[in-house]
Amino acid sequence: MSQQGYVATPPYSQAQPGMGGYPAGFGSSPAQPLYGHYGGQPQSFPAPPTGLMKPVSSPSGMPPSEVSSQYGSNIQQNGAHPQRYPAPPAAAAASPYGQPPNSPYHTMAPQAPAQQLTNQMGSMNLGYGPGPMQNPQAPPTSPPAQQPFQTAPPPTMGQSTLGPPPTGPHSPQMAPPQSPLTGPSMGGHPSMGGMGRPFPGPPPPGSGGFQQPGPGAAGQPGYPQQPQGQFGGQMAGPFQGGAAHMSGPPQKKLDPDSIPSTTQVTEDDQAKRGGQVYTTNLRGQVPPLVTTDFTVQDQGNASPRFMRCTTYSFPCTADLAKQCQVPLGAVIKPFATVPKNETPLYVVNHGETGPIRCNRCKAYMCPYMQFIDGGRRYQCGFCNCVNEVPTFYFQHLDHMGRRVDLYERPELSLGSYEFEATLDYCKNNKPASPPAYIFMIDVSYANIKSGLVRLVCEELKTLLDNLPREDGAESSTVKVGFVTYNKILHFYNVKSALAQPQMMVVSDTAEMFVPLLDGFLVNFQESRAVINNLLDQIPDMFADTNESETVFAPVIQAGVEALKTAECSGKLFIFHSSIPTAEAPGKLKNRDDKKLINTEKEKTLFQPQKGVYEQLSKDCVSQGCSVDLFLFPSQYVDLATMGDVPTHTGGSIFKYSNFQVEMDGEHFLSDLRKDVEKAIGFDAIMRVRTSTGFRATNFFGAIHMNNTTDVEMAAVDCDKAVTVEFKHDDKLSEETGALMQCALLYTTVSGQRRLRIHNLSLNCSAQLSELYKSCETDALINFFAKSAYRAMLNQPLKTVREILVNQTAHMLACYRKNCSSPSAASQLILPDAMKVFPVYLNSLMKTGPLVGSAELSTDDRAHQRLIAMAMGVEDTQLLLYPRLIPLHNMDVASDVVPAPVRCSEERLTDAGMFLLENGRSLFLWLGQACPPELVQRVFNVPSFAHLPADLSSLPVLDNPQSKKLRSIIDSLLDQRPSAMKLLIVKQKDRSEMLFRQHLVEDKGPHGGASYMDFLCYVHCEIRQVLT
Repeated sequence: MSQQGYVATPPYSQAQPGMGGYPAGFGSSPAQPLYGHYGGQPQSFPAPPTGLMKPVSSPSGMPPSEVSSQYGSNIQQNGAHPQRYPAPPAAAAASPYGQPPNSPYHTMAPQAPAQQLTNQMGSMNLGYGPGPMQNPQAPPTSPPAQQPFQTAPPPTMGQSTLGPPPTGPHSPQMAPPQSPLTGPSMGGHPSMGGMGRPFPGPPPPGSGGFQQPGPGAAGQPGYPQQPQGQFGGQMAGPFQGGAAHMSGPPQKKLDPDSIPSTTQVTEDDQAKRGGQVYTTNLRGQVPPLVTTDFTVQDQGNASPRFMRCTTYSFPCTADLAKQCQVPLGAVIKPFATVPKNETPLYVVNHGETGPIRCNRCKAYMCPYMQFIDGGRRYQCGFCNCVNEVPTFYFQHLDHMGRRVDLYERPELSLGSYEFEATLDYCKNNKPASPPAYIFMIDVSYANIKSGLVRLVCEELKTLLDNLPREDGAESSTVKVGFVTYNKILHFYNVKSALAQPQMMVVSDTAEMFVPLLDGFLVNFQESRAVINNLLDQIPDMFADTNESETVFAPVIQAGVEALKTAECSGKLFIFHSSIPTAEAPGKLKNRDDKKLINTEKEKTLFQPQKGVYEQLSKDCVSQGCSVDLFLFPSQYVDLATMGDVPTHTGGSIFKYSNFQVEMDGEHFLSDLRKDVEKAIGFDAIMRVRTSTGFRATNFFGAIHMNNTTDVEMAAVDCDKAVTVEFKHDDKLSEETGALMQCALLYTTVSGQRRLRIHNLSLNCSAQLSELYKSCETDALINFFAKSAYRAMLNQPLKTVREILVNQTAHMLACYRKNCSSPSAASQLILPDAMKVFPVYLNSLMKTGPLVGSAELSTDDRAHQRLIAMAMGVEDTQLLLYPRLIPLHNMDVASDVVPAPVRCSEERLTDAGMFLLENGRSLFLWLGQACPPELVQRVFNVPSFAHLPADLSSLPVLDNPQSKKLRSIIDSLLDQRPSAMKLLIVKQKDRSEMLFRQHLVEDKGPHGGASYMDFLCYVHCEIRQVLT
């Protein structure tokens, strides 16, 4: 397949309407620099004195501390002595990217614009390797065989940049593995229209910032001069022929394989760590990637299924953290599903005394407690307080100072376990009751006409047999209730003693109450006959309705009141069709306004309406009432407001636009089944405790916060994750490391109160290289996505995108400055653990919420924003880098799913068939020249031309190709938290646009750069930070 050169894209030297099609690029700096935290109020700072760089936002979002500069000029960086350099000469200030003066490219003849980009990128050369990088002209000092981090590099990779092998696996001198990406100096002075730097002007003369390691500011500061030839030293790379070849005519085509590939990284990790047992006995070890298949053996730290961190080695001081700008965070999924081949969590019962806790910091007993004094006392690992051991818990210590019963007690030897809670942990000191599920069906004209009401009622007859239950229990103790509504609400008495269900109507929606106590919430098994009778009657009862107006807030209010009366927690399943316009509390009006897109006021489209819904969220959380909303809109419904209660109560939002039973029925029913059956806990409160020196400061998720420490969730299920940010409040010690304990108090589906504990220990280091080596890109991008999606409620999208790029440039510039050996400025050097971070970040900036495009519906953008806020690491990874699986040459005899290819149009072939999935959407793409025999075997039609336009399902055929394809799709649907509707897309068809927006390495159809262009842009930004 021909690889397209990057000639068609507008060259960097020309003014363009913005980078890669962003409406205003990443924008010139806003009039008021909003470097406040994501989600914080915009802050104004006094103008800095001339010549000083504006302060850069720290990832915390606090205004920079009062020091002479961002980092303070006296801060020791990795032991280097602070030096001051004279300000760069005026020439540097004049260039838009602060290009170092005396650059060898100033004398180059002006290039033809079309060649500019290919010339910049033509000699980019990428080598992944460990150890300190040498100058490009130095020959490798070790044969490739000895490079420990080099897992089967692509054959085209240049390896001349690899340095000597490290002295040992953890040698402190070793810079982490890194990927240099070399090229000429990115075309002299790229200036992009509308893409002013967020921080214009030359850097401050040596005041903190990134100090140059080299002597003086002449030439390229800190980097050895490269005299040989126009392009510097010998650079081996994808183009054989070295420098001589390079300095000839510009390269017309850049091999896209030479830039870091996500599919390669996941394949390498699977090859290296797949199928293995991952034991959690070491502090600060980096787990396999989320895409890798592995088995966890808990030996004292929580499984990565429950907790993943942005880095497993925290910097020792706040100054180091501020310098590298890598956010310190954890993504916690307290109810994550444990595979069948791993041990489920043990439940510990200490009787009436309840769980043992530290007297001072209230941390729960865990493997980090140190027993002393012959076992009579223990020192808390979190706050160092010495506590007495209760008499019943006493046990002797062995010769190593460990308790003799260490391995018999889960709380002393495991990272995750549960405690049975005592009455002190229950509301009003009364035992909890089993939860209830209330099904609330909108029976207005739209839902009756589409056939939805009949579909839901039919499904519930069988679905209610699968309500969640305790492991080993015969039946579920969850109670059920039913409400139908349009402008008024109908409650149903389905008591088992009745022959017929009874309906009670509440028409005063302003003062909502539940008209019956006994018989509304019942056990399904006992009342099955009455309930089935009711479900048969509902569709016929409202068959002739003309009522098109609905209420919404009173429906939630009714559910909360019912749970309050029954003194239990629970969940509301609401099936709703349209914007609530009937006169009642929570009435909404259409506020969708495309004119606001790409203006300062765009953020108002995503802010929920205050008032009624805000109060409802609080009522729901205090009652432990979670709301799941199934929406079936045919037009705008103000999803930002309607989705506000679900997203603050641990609920989910499902949206089926222009719902048709035959097209979307199966998709909706699959979602409903998964949602009703999944593992879940209710009325939950979570706290994250840390050892001294740092603390949790910020929380993102489908949560409610009444204070700064307690995360409240009306419900928490196996798919919901909370992302936590940590900040230093003192120094951390390399010796003791950093400890965290997540404690979740909740009610089980059988009505028991329990505490679920997850513990994790991380390393601490004064070497930034250790931090970069221990980073996890997938957790980082989860953190960035949630931060950006929260920030867009308070700041213009352009500013949010600027902050994202800027922080990325700072993270990578700090790595280059402190952890890699000096090399030509034209090299882009990436830490090995973060080498694919740019492709994820670029993809994030092209997602619906962050792309200001009038072509996307406001509700869809709001929906994507809200569901991402509760996602775990594996979900954001897949959302931002979909799997593109070639099917035309699959081995039908094998059980293995074909390896995914890079997510780019270049990988598609006219004769191919590809499956693309991102956890939310599923596409089967067919090339025009797809072989007729393959089409016949999969679709049962003679050729591509015979395929109908609106095909949405695969026929069940008895041949190997059909069986294999259907089994691949079934296994994908099985793994993902939500159902996906299969869309069959023919090449050059109208529906192809939907498919193309998921090819994240290409230019976005609604704006946004290609991966290659973005990498160039980030490189320029890094150099700007460094100069």
